[in-house]
Amino acid sequence: MAQSRFGTDGVRGLANTELTAELALGLGRAAARVLPAPAYLIGRDTRRSGPLLQAAFSAGLAAEGVDVVDLGVLPTPGVAYCAQVRGLPAAVVSASHNPFEDNGIKLFGSGGTKLTEAAEAAVEGALADVGGPGPTGAGVGLLTTDPTGASDYVAHLAGALTGRRLDGLSVVLDCANGAASAVAPGVFEALGADVTATASAPDGTNINDHCGSTDPSALADVVVSSGADLGIAFDGDADRMVAVDHTGALADGDTLLALFAVDLVERGELTGGTVVVTVMTNLGFRLAMTARGIAVRETPVGDRHVLAALEAEGLALGGEQSGHIVFRHRATTGDGILTGLILADLVARSGRPLADLSAGLVERVPQVLVNVAVDDPWRLEEAEGAWEAVAEAERALGDRGRVVLRPSGTEPVVRVMVEAVTAQLAQTTAEQLCAAVIDALGAVKPTG
Repeated sequence: MAQSRFGTDGVRGLANTELTAELALGLGRAAARVLPAPAYLIGRDTRRSGPLLQAAFSAGLAAEGVDVVDLGVLPTPGVAYCAQVRGLPAAVVSASHNPFEDNGIKLFGSGGTKLTEAAEAAVEGALADVGGPGPTGAGVGLLTTDPTGASDYVAHLAGALTGRRLDGLSVVLDCANGAASAVAPGVFEALGADVTATASAPDGTNINDHCGSTDPSALADVVVSSGADLGIAFDGDADRMVAVDHTGALADGDTLLALFAVDLVERGELTGGTVVVTVMTNLGFRLAMTARGIAVRETPVGDRHVLAALEAEGLALGGEQSGHIVFRHRATTGDGILTGLILADLVARSGRPLADLSAGLVERVPQVLVNVAVDDPWRLEEAEGAWEAVAEAERALGDRGRVVLRPSGTEPVVRVMVEAVTAQLAQTTAEQLCAAVIDALGAVKPTG
């Protein structure tokens, strides 16, 4: 099975080699044909290659007669919010949590939601025939800039607490040297928080570099050394976040989602008494929700799938272990800054530190996640030897463990996840499955 250009979060690859200006231009033309609109919004994160790819994608749209409104550097959920309120489709040039050398293009429909897989397939299909003449003269699309998108998004965020404030709360924000840098500190300060911003000086090459949600160790050090109440780490495009408490302990997406679910239940705002998660969510989360009478709905990996389930069933809350959390009544996609504000508000309202709020909430089942680097992770579907190993592992673990084997939608790896009653059993089982993947696919090596 050949890999689609679209993964779980848009088209992504090494900028100027895998994701070239030519491909970006073609994607712009294809998007304009499949999702016709008088204008598109476009934003980007802080990567060096962002302006290059944004210019090429915008040129593709304009070549098809579509006007393009440049929102500048703006978090992905900020672009999605502008798409929602303006009723226009949009694109974001970003590779989210990936290293700066990578980049990507994410597409949103006019409602501010990510495209369905069918729509992405249609765009990819249109790539095969994007040549030929376009409009001329006044029919060529116009490229303009609009800095008001950022202020509109900031006002939206500031209104999320419905009049409540964060006075007296000290917060350290790790902006990942990404798109949150120019937005998050100001919003928290405007709501009264005492803010220390770190990794907030992007230079085009330092996005996600030993900082942000994929590496919150430096954030934890600052929180502890400064005596702050809370630390929040965003990723490069600020559509996800993780937190650390005043002791420096990490609260990942599973813990945060559990906190929010319990809080919403207590306030009578968890629609349907159900929270939506993905297959990667720890079994301990499911057990914690069951103990509190909260139902759990499971989807494939990707906040697009979480959102689809929320919309289909009219639910309010969903998310991923990685820190993508969707408050469906407040946003059309995962929003790290919004999530951070809601967490800070929860801590402020409760009068209790995050460490106390999360203590004992989710008793994690030991979980091991290993990434196995391969040339073509999409060959996994046909790798019989790997699936035979999965079946054997599942028989051995029984109902006291879980196995998830899947190709990554954002990197050339196969993700191996094992949960078991002991950490040693989980590790041993994961190593066996990694070996099976290597045997079946000729993988390079397992990496943490």
